[in-house]
Amino acid sequence: MAPQLVSALCSLVLLSTLALGQLVQTEDLKTVPIRVTVKDDFSNVLPSYHTSVLEGGVLYGALRRLQESNSGFKFTVTLDPNFGLFLESVNEVAGSEAKQTYWQILSEHDGMVTELDVGVGCYQPRKDEHIILKYTTWSKE
Repeated sequence: MAPQLVSALCSLVLLSTLALGQLVQTEDLKTVPIRVTVKDDFSNVLPSYHTSVLEGGVLYGALRRLQESNSGFKFTVTLDPNFGLFLESVNEVAGSEAKQTYWQILSEHDGMVTELDVGVGCYQPRKDEHIILKYTTWSKE
């Protein structure tokens, strides 16, 4: 599927989710527990948090819920008009093009760790999934 189509679909899902949140009482919906770990390749600090997401909801919602309930967790995103939401910073540490750093999003489920191929605005976590937000570098080769 073309990246532009994936982006458009993800944006539509996010907007639909936001609109649905305005129309449906969230307390009537089932929540799914997940764990979020922040990993920094440079300091190896590994704070781990427990949160939840509405069943069928996206990772962005789980991170927002976590931020609202835990003063030790903060994140920001940027909205790219072509590709949707990008995780920009976690706990006040931002990715930097000059330093070649970014936040990689990984999923650990049933002992397997994989990199997500969509962003926080599209990914739908599964029950008891472990999401790893990893601050790391890339090479400009």
